[in-house]
Amino acid sequence: MLSRTAENLFWMARYMERAEATARLITMGQRMAILPGAHHRDEWRSVMRVTGCDGGFPEDIIISEEDVIGSLLLDPENPASIRSCLARARANGKSVRTALTQDMWEVLNEGWRKLDSYNVADARAQLPALIDWIKTRSMTFRGAADSGQLRNEWHDFLRIGGELERAQMTLRLLDVKYYVLLPETEVVGGGRDHYQWTSVLHALSGARAYHHVYGGAYTPWQITDFLMLNTMFPRSVAYCYCQIQYRLGRLRLAHGMSTDCHETIDKMVDAIEHTDSGEIFRVGLHQTVTNGLVMTNRLGLEIAAAYHFE
Repeated sequence: MLSRTAENLFWMARYMERAEATARLITMGQRMAILPGAHHRDEWRSVMRVTGCDGGFPEDIIISEEDVIGSLLLDPENPASIRSCLARARANGKSVRTALTQDMWEVLNEGWRKLDSYNVADARAQLPALIDWIKTRSMTFRGAADSGQLRNEWHDFLRIGGELERAQMTLRLLDVKYYVLLPETEVVGGGRDHYQWTSVLHALSGARAYHHVYGGAYTPWQITDFLMLNTMFPRSVAYCYCQIQYRLGRLRLAHGMSTDCHETIDKMVDAIEHTDSGEIFRVGLHQTVTNGLVMTNRLGLEIAAAYHFE
């Protein structure tokens, strides 16, 4: 398998997952911004901060929903925007057209320029529908891959890219919660705290699954346990790590070699299997998230080096 093909599949999946992740971040920001006093807490800045896009907004300026839509949804010059991610995913797919099923290509090719015709005012007026459209595109792409693509190396690289990006998405959503709470003096467990934590679950489409595991009790410790450590929930960090380990294991057998990325993912899985939510809060949620982002970024670079991405 050519390294260029592997790289394009890996990044195509990452960009599709990133587009969905950014859409979910915007949804979460909306839920938190409707709380009383949200304007004074500058809660939209937390969304911009965890995507690394807050640098263009001075600290003394309150970031608005319009700013977020312009930057994270529509800006073609922002590599983290949904518009850019959809365009880059299509470009990657075009380079490996023969590695895709017809349904996968149609998802990438149809509507990738949909956002070109929107300005901020139009996008804001239709934001719920646009967010649903973006999430549906990503989910349809994954469904097309799962139902039609051969389970060969192409599929492994596709899944590794998607799971790596998804783990980072969950970590970043948890980081939004951390940043939102920074200026708060309200006791953890209060009404606002409860609403913010459940917003994280809703953003990850995990509210129903969480209820099946924990019943009706919503606590920061249980929600963190669910999103970080529950290997049955497909958006949890632990689940994503285990899937990456499985896919890299298949590649290790296929190529008959073990590299730094295999050792790193084995350590990441072992570490998260020996962690509980109490330990996460003792270390600190933000520090845990930061460590997770550092390790997933490192893993991505090691995968690129091992399989000779350019």
